[in-house]
Amino acid sequence: MTRAAAIPTFLNGGGMMAEAISAFDWSKTPLGPIGTWPTSITTTVGLIVRSPIPMATLWGDAGIMIYNEAYATLAGGRHPALLGSPVREGWPEASDFNDNVMKVGMAGGSLSYKDQEFTLFRSGAAEHVWMNLDYSPVIGESGEPVGVIAVVVETSEAVKAARELRRSEAEMRVSEERLQIALSAGNSVGTWDWDVPSDRVFADARFAGLYGVDPERARVGAPIAEFFGGIHPDDVARVRADVARSMETGDLLSSEYRLPQPDGEVRWVIAQGRCVLSPDGKPLRFSGLSFDISDRKKAEIRREALVKLTDHIRDLDDPDQLSFAASTILGETLGISRASYGTIDQDAETLTVDRDWLAPGVESLAGTLRLRDYGSFIDSLKRGEFIAIADVDQDERTASAAEALKSRSAGAFVNVPVIERGRLVAVLFLNNAKARTWSEDDLAFVKEVAERTRTATERLKGTEALRESHANLEAKVKERTAELVAAGEALRQAQKMEAIGQLTGGIAHDFNNLLAGLSGSLELLDKRISQGRLEGVGRYVGVAQESVRRAASLTQRLLAFARRQTLDPKVIDANRTIAGMADLLQRSVGPTVHIEVVQAGGLWGTKLDPSQLENAILNLCINARDAMAPDGGRVTIETANKWLDDRAAKEHELPPGQYVSISVSDTGTGMTPPVIAKAFDPFFTTKPLGQGTGLGLSMIYGFVRQSGGQVRIYSEIGKGTTMTLYFPRFAGELSEEDLAEAVIADRGDGETVLIIDDEPAIRMVIGEVLAEIGYQVVEASDGPSGLKIIQAGGRIDLLVTDVGLPNGLNGRQVADAARVINPKLKVLFITGFAENAAIGNGHLDAGMAVITKPFSNAALVNKVREIIDAPA
Repeated sequence: MTRAAAIPTFLNGGGMMAEAISAFDWSKTPLGPIGTWPTSITTTVGLIVRSPIPMATLWGDAGIMIYNEAYATLAGGRHPALLGSPVREGWPEASDFNDNVMKVGMAGGSLSYKDQEFTLFRSGAAEHVWMNLDYSPVIGESGEPVGVIAVVVETSEAVKAARELRRSEAEMRVSEERLQIALSAGNSVGTWDWDVPSDRVFADARFAGLYGVDPERARVGAPIAEFFGGIHPDDVARVRADVARSMETGDLLSSEYRLPQPDGEVRWVIAQGRCVLSPDGKPLRFSGLSFDISDRKKAEIRREALVKLTDHIRDLDDPDQLSFAASTILGETLGISRASYGTIDQDAETLTVDRDWLAPGVESLAGTLRLRDYGSFIDSLKRGEFIAIADVDQDERTASAAEALKSRSAGAFVNVPVIERGRLVAVLFLNNAKARTWSEDDLAFVKEVAERTRTATERLKGTEALRESHANLEAKVKERTAELVAAGEALRQAQKMEAIGQLTGGIAHDFNNLLAGLSGSLELLDKRISQGRLEGVGRYVGVAQESVRRAASLTQRLLAFARRQTLDPKVIDANRTIAGMADLLQRSVGPTVHIEVVQAGGLWGTKLDPSQLENAILNLCINARDAMAPDGGRVTIETANKWLDDRAAKEHELPPGQYVSISVSDTGTGMTPPVIAKAFDPFFTTKPLGQGTGLGLSMIYGFVRQSGGQVRIYSEIGKGTTMTLYFPRFAGELSEEDLAEAVIADRGDGETVLIIDDEPAIRMVIGEVLAEIGYQVVEASDGPSGLKIIQAGGRIDLLVTDVGLPNGLNGRQVADAARVINPKLKVLFITGFAENAAIGNGHLDAGMAVITKPFSNAALVNKVREIIDAPA
C-alpha cells in the first residue's frame, strides 16, 4: 500500500476499509486510479463499506477484490493481502469455485449457496467452515456486467449449533434465519424471537433484564411494546422506524440505541435480525441477536466531546465562558444532572456558583453554599483529593447528610479540586440525582476534561494579566517618552549641527586645496600670457583642468553618499563588466597583489549605472590593496545569484526577492567593529593624513542604495575583509544590444542643436564646442524663449536644456511641450543633483538622456552624438 491519501466522498463512513481503499495504489490494477472510477464502481463500493454484513466485490474478468470491514474480519490472516488482488490468487484453495462464480456473474447470472462447506487457510492452518453466499452481477454504464457483488455470511457456528441441537433432540429448533445471523463476533447480550401475528417476543432472561422486562414474561412471550419501553426516550422513534422498515422490506435490521439501567448507567446495544415474510409480504417472524457496544459508543462519544472541547479552547478567550463550555460537555456526555465550576473559600468552607449546566427539571445551585452542611468531604477537597461517590447513602463522608444532598439532585457526585499555592480555591463538581456507579472510563474522561480546561484557563488568565501589564507599561512608556522627546530633540539638533560642521569642514578643506591650485594656475597663466611668454603654459592649464576634474569627482562622491547623484542605469552583465576591468584592476593594485575573479554561471542581469559600478569595484580593490600593504596578498572578486527570504531580507534591510551579489575579499588586516560601524561615514578614513579623502566607501554606499541595493561588510582581524554589494535582479532577459558598447563619432553632420541655459558662460561654451565640430547651434536663455523657437517650426534635431530654468518653465516642462509639437525630438538634459526630481530621478522616456555638471567637452560631444544616433 501507499502512504495515506484523502478519503473520497463515496467512502465516507466506511471506517478502516475506507482508509485502506483510499491508500491503495489502484493504478497498478485494471481498475486504474481511484479518481477515474465510474459511478457503477463508486456507488457499489460505497454501499458495501458501510454495511455491517461481510460483503465483497469482484471487478472485471480477473475478479479484483474490494471488500468491507466485516469481510476483512472474516478473511482473517488473508487481509490485507486480498485487497486489490484477483480472487483466484487471493483464495487459491477455492479457485475452481470462484472461477465458476466469475463465469456466471460476468455473463449476467446470479448464484446462491446456503451452508456451503469449504476448507480454508485463513490463518495458515486448514479449517472447515460453512458459509451462506449470494452472488449478483454489477451492471456498468454500458449495460453489461462489470463485476460481481458477493454477500458472505459465515454460518460455521450456526451449522455446528444446529448439528448439536439435532443430536440432543432439543425441544425447540432454532429458525434457519436466526442461525444465519448468529455471528461469532461481538458481545452478545441475548437473543429474541418475535412472533409478529401474536405480538409475543420470546427472549432469554439476560436480554429481558436489560430492557426492564420481567424475565418470566419474556420466557412465555411479552408484547413488543414492553421492550420498546426500555429504550431511551430519545431513541425510541428511530428504532421503531428501523423495525418497521425491515418488516416492510425483509431487509436486515441493524439499529443502535441506548438502554438506561436501574443503577444509572446507560448501555449501548446494536440489534441485528431479519423479518420472515409470508408469500404475500406479511411479517411472520422476526428473530435476531443484540450485542453490547457500550464501550465502543462511549469511547466515540468521549472522543467527539474532547474534539469539541478543543474547539472551545481555541475559540474562547474568557475563562468563565470556557469553564461553562467544559461543564456543558461533561453534563451532556455523561448524562448527569448537573455540572459546574465553583469558587471555594477554604477558611469559610463555602462554595460559590455563578452558573451551572443543568439537565431538564434540575434546580440550579447558583449562589453560596456551606459545604459542611452536606458532609465531611470538604476535608478531602482541602487535601487535594479527587472524590467520586457512587451513593451518598453508603459513603461515610456523606451518609449523615444524604437527604440534604439528594434534595439538591446529588445522589452521586464527582469533585475535582483546584489547588493554587497550596490552598483550595475552586472545584469542578458533577452531580447525578440518583446513585450511579462511576466507571473507570467515566472518571478518566472527567480528569482529562478538567486538566485540559485548567491548563487553558490558566493560559487565558496569564494572557489577560500580561495584557494588563502591557497596558500599564505602555502608559508609563508614553509618559516617559513624552519626557524624553524634548531632551531628544535638543540632542538631535546638537548632533545635527555637529555632523554638518564635520561635513562642511571636510568639504571646505578639500575644496580650498582645489581652489588654491586652480587660482594659482590661472594667475600664473595670465601673467605669462601678458608677458608674451607662452612656453610652459600648457602645464598651468593642465593643473587647472586637474583641479576641476578633482572637484567634479568630489561633488559626485558627495552626491553618491547623499543618494542624489544622477545615475544613467543600464541593463548589464556584471560578469562582463568585471572581466572588462581586469587589466585596469591589476595595474591599479600593483604586482604584489594577485586578483582572482570567480564568476557565477548563469548570472542574472541587473540594472544600474555601469560607470558607477566600475568606480565602486576599483575603489574596493584599491582599499583592499592598502589593507594588505606592504606585503601584498590576494583579492578575490566573486559574483553570485542570491535568493533572500523574509528572514534574510530583514537582516539585509532589503525587500525579499532575487539579487545579484558582487563580493570583493582581501587577505589584509581586517576591520574592528568600531571601524565597520563608521566605514560609510563621509570623510572617515583609517589611512595616514593625505592618503585618502574618506569619501570612497560613502560614495559606494550611496550609489548602491540609490540603485535599490545594499552593502554589507564581513571582516575578521588578521584574516581579511569582504565587502559585498547586493543589486536587485533585472526581471527581463539580457540582450546583445544591452551589452554592446556604443561606437561614438566625434563630429556633427550639420544637425541643428537648440541650447537653452540661463548661464551665458555655459551656453557659450556648449555652443562653441558643438559649432566647432559641425553642428548648427541655436541658443535661448530661458524656457519660454526656447519654446518659441521650437514653435516657429524650424529644423531642430536635438534639444540641449538645463533643467533649472527661470521664468516659469523648467527644462523638463520645455521638453514635454516640445514633444507635443515634435514627438521624435531628441532631448539632452543638463542637471545638478537638486534638479533630479524634475526629470524623474533618472527615469527618462525613450530619446532622452542626461549629463551631469560639471562635464568635459569630450563627454558632451560623445553624449550629443550618442543621443542623435540612437533609434527614435
